[in-house]
Amino acid sequence: MSNYYQNTPLGYEQDNLLTDTPVASKTFLANVFLWMFVALAISATTAFLFSSNMDAVAGYLASGGKILIYAIMFAPLAFVLVMNFAYHRLSMPVLALLFVAYSIINGISFSFLTLIYTSSSIVSCFAAASGMFALMAIMGYKTKQDLTSFGRLMMMGLIGIVIASIVNWFMQSDAMGYIIGIIGVAVFTGLTAYDVQKLKNIGNGIDANGNAMGIVDTKKYAIIGALSLYLDFVNLFLMLLRVFGGKKN
Repeated sequence: MSNYYQNTPLGYEQDNLLTDTPVASKTFLANVFLWMFVALAISATTAFLFSSNMDAVAGYLASGGKILIYAIMFAPLAFVLVMNFAYHRLSMPVLALLFVAYSIINGISFSFLTLIYTSSSIVSCFAAASGMFALMAIMGYKTKQDLTSFGRLMMMGLIGIVIASIVNWFMQSDAMGYIIGIIGVAVFTGLTAYDVQKLKNIGNGIDANGNAMGIVDTKKYAIIGALSLYLDFVNLFLMLLRVFGGKKN
C-alpha cells in the first residue's frame, strides 16, 4: 500500500493551453477531479474483486507467489516517481495508462485491508475521509489566503511521517503508529486544501511561485493533478483507518 507520497474528457480550450480565466480554471479542475474519481473507482472495484476472492489470492501467495507481494509493495512508488518526474517525456496515452495501472495495483493492495479491519470500520473511515476531503477541497478552492507557506509546512510534516514510519517499521510500536496516524490525518487534510488551491492557480496559468506558466499541456497536467489529489484522499483514508479502524480478532 502506498503511504506517500487535456482536449480532455470534459473538453478544453481548442489549443489545449491554460488561460488566465475563471472558466479555464474551473474546466481544468473539473478534468482533474474526473481523473481522480475514475482512479478511485478503479481502485475500489479492484479491491472489491480481490477481497471477494481472497481465498484464491491467499492460496496463490501460499504456493509461492512472492512476485505479487513485491509488486504490491514497490510498484506504487515506482509509478508515482515515473509519472511525476518523466511526464514531460511521456505521451498522453502512456501517462493515462500508467495512472490506470497504478490505480489497479493500489486496489489490489487495498483488498488486503479486509484481512485486518472489519468491513464496517473500512466503510465508516472511507465515508469520513470523503467528507473531510470534500470540505477541505472546497476550502482550498474558495479561500483567498495564499496557502503556499501552509503547504510547505504540511510537506515538512509529510517528510516527518515518512521517517517516523520507517523507524516504526523496525520498532513495531502501536503507540507510535497511533501518533503517526493522528499526525497523518492532520497533514493530509491540510495538503488537500493546499493542492486544490495550487491546481486552481495552475488552471489560471500560475505556478506555485506565482509566476506565469506559459504554454502548458493541460491533458498531462490534469492527470498529474489527479494523482496528487488521489494520494491525498487515499492517505487520509489510510490514516483514519490506522487511528479509528476496528481490527478483526
